[in-house]
Amino acid sequence: MADYKMTTLVAGAFATALAVIANPASAQEFTDAQKKIQAEHTALVKSGKVEPCFGTALKGQNDCYAGAGTTCAGTSSEDYQGNAFRLVPKGTCVSISTPKGPGSLSPKA
Repeated sequence: MADYKMTTLVAGAFATALAVIANPASAQEFTDAQKKIQAEHTALVKSGKVEPCFGTALKGQNDCYAGAGTTCAGTSSEDYQGNAFRLVPKGTCVSISTPKGPGSLSPKA
């Protein structure tokens, strides 16, 4: 790699690191719409009618939580991502079959 490319790459990484250090909360803040979705999903789970099923959502179609560096619904970066879930009727999660195995009630590695 040419020196100028390496310098640009290092400078970009340094600037990104400084931005995160200067405002670490920005990566975890939710928009009002995301907060509303999160509240709705929480209420659904508390109702006992649905449960979060990890590893069953398609890319960008998760209901919430897709791990560090993401926000909430629609942020999974791959199909059947182990740390992203979709809400399914209570009692059906582990019977859902995917190319990466069955659904899970807890995040998958």
